[in-house]
Parts: sequence; C-alpha cells; structure tokens
Amino acid sequence: MRKLLCLGAALLALAGCAAPQQPNADAATLAQVAYRHPGPPKLTLYTMINNRTGRGGHTSLMINASERVIFDPAGSFYAPVVPERNDVLYGITPAVEKAYRGSHARSTFHVMVQEVEVTPEQAQQAYQLAVTNGRVPGAFCAQATAAILQRIPGFESVERTFYPEKLAEQFATLPGVRTTRYYEDDSADLKDGIARSNAELAATVN
Repeated sequence: MRKLLCLGAALLALAGCAAPQQPNADAATLAQVAYRHPGPPKLTLYTMINNRTGRGGHTSLMINASERVIFDPAGSFYAPVVPERNDVLYGITPAVEKAYRGSHARSTFHVMVQEVEVTPEQAQQAYQLAVTNGRVPGAFCAQATAAILQRIPGFESVERTFYPEKLAEQFATLPGVRTTRYYEDDSADLKDGIARSNAELAATVN
C-alpha cells in the first residue's frame, strides 16, 4: 500500500509531463526537416525544475547523431514547423532548440541543461532507441528516458526513476557531464511560453 501511495504521489507531481498527443508526421516530412548539428556527437538531458520546490516537472533528451532530435516523452512542446513522431521532435536546429528551451523556462520553472559528448556509436544507438521507443504514457518521462540511457554503453549505471530531478542527479555523476541552468522570467503558463516560442520560430522561417 505504501508503494502504491508513493507511486500515486509521484504521478501527481509529474502531471506536467502529461500532454495531449500530437499526430505523427509522415516520413517525407521528417526527411525534409532533418538536421545534424555540426558539433560533436552529444547527449543533452533537459530537466524542468520548479523554482520554488526544486522538484522536476519534466525530462527530455536531445540527441546529436546522424540527425539531431529531441526525445520528448509525453511532452507539451508543439510547433507547426517542428514535426513529431512517437514523442520524438525532428529538425532541431539552433533556433528550434532555443525555442524548446525557452518555452519551458518561465517564472515558475527553469531548465537544467546537462551535456555530455559521446562517441558516434553511442549517439546513434541513443537515436535508434529513441525513434523506435514509441509513445510514452503521461508522467513516465523520466522512466522512459532512463530506460534509453541505461541501454547505451557507458550509461548502464543509470537507474529508472519517476522523478526527473533524481535522474538529473544520476546523470551529473557521469564522466564529462557539463551542467548549466537556463532561466526566463515570463508568464508562469506553459502554453504562453509555447505560443511565444512559436511566434519567434515562425519569424525565423518566414
């Protein structure tokens, strides 16, 4: 019973990483926006942190492999110019990454950004695991991300957890991880942040 109560509390706390599902984009659309960042192969863990409590509200993983994508399990981010398939966002150019990060940072939350360079093989394995994972149920964002990480050589020590901040703590102990925090002081409403980011993205492509 205690375990069930704890699980229920975790799911309630993580209600912010449950979002309506977007329709899957077709293969032609994904190919059209495919983007590979010229930097080194890299994994970037995003954790949305409540500024008042320090608890995590959402987890996602950006992967720079044969193309750059964001595994955004049960995520809320949506932009007309960023196609999605099975909780993976495609076409992650610098402008899109900035919009993604900025839409989640607001007066009530900031974004912890944890980056680690990996081998091309590690990056591509993470990519394949993400794009074949399928849709993730609401509140399972940290669980799903940890499940991908622990299947990558060198990341086997990562344990599954329902708590984004606990996953971030584990990630921080891995060799070579660099951590920064991104803050904005705008509306506390996530929908407002997404709308603003969409407007900025639209301006970059028009």
